[in-house]
Amino acid sequence: MISQRLRPRWWGLWQTALLPARRAVLRRRVGRLVTESVEGIDLVVLPDVFNPRVFGSSNCLVRAVRQAAPSAARVLELGTGTGVNAIAAAMLGSDVVATDINPAAVRCARMNVTMHALEGRIDVRHGDLFAPVQGETFDLVLFNPPFFDGSPASERDRAWRSTDVLERFGAGLGDALAPGGRALVVVSSHGGQQRTLDALERGGLVVTPMLVTDHGYEVVTIIEARKRTQAT
Repeated sequence: MISQRLRPRWWGLWQTALLPARRAVLRRRVGRLVTESVEGIDLVVLPDVFNPRVFGSSNCLVRAVRQAAPSAARVLELGTGTGVNAIAAAMLGSDVVATDINPAAVRCARMNVTMHALEGRIDVRHGDLFAPVQGETFDLVLFNPPFFDGSPASERDRAWRSTDVLERFGAGLGDALAPGGRALVVVSSHGGQQRTLDALERGGLVVTPMLVTDHGYEVVTIIEARKRTQAT
C-alpha cells in the first residue's frame, strides 16, 4: 500500500461538504464543446471526450510530467483524451506517441496538438492500450487509467470505467519500457488503487510513490513504475 501524507481531517470534511456544489458546476462542462486550461495548457474538449477539469488527476499528472519528461527522449501516453499530458511532455522537448481507443479523443488530441503547433513532436494514434505501438519502446509511459470498476456506458465513459484495463496495462507495460525506462501512473483513493498496484506487481514492475495530492474529497497519487531487476 502507498504511504500517503494527508491534510488535517477538518480540511477534508470541508472539501467534501463543498463537493456537491463543485460537481454541479463541473457537470455543465461535460458532454459539451468547451475550452479548458489545465496547468496553463489551453485545450478544446469535444463532447464525447473526458473533460480533464472534472477530476483533479489530470493536473497532478501534468505536474509530474514536468518533473520527469525533461530526461525522457521518447514518451508514450495511453488514453490521451484531450492530449494534455502529451502536450506537456512535448513542450519540454520529448517526442511523444499518444494513443486512445476513443475516436473522438483522437480527433480532439490532434486538434489540441495543432493548436499548440506540436505536430512535429506528437503522433496521435487510434487503438487500445499498447496495440498501436506494438514492438516500440519508450523512456517514459504516462497513464491516467479508468480506475472505476464496471462496463463503460459510452465512449467518454471509457475514461474512468473499465473491467480489465488495469490488468492488461500491468501485463503489457514491461515490454513497452526501454532500458532504464519508467511509467507514471495515476491512482486514486476513490477506487482501483490496489488493483493497479497488484497488476503492476504481477507484470514485474517495482512501484514507488512520486507525487501525492490531497484534495480533501480524494487523494491522488502519481506512482512511478520500473522493471524489476535482480537487485530489487
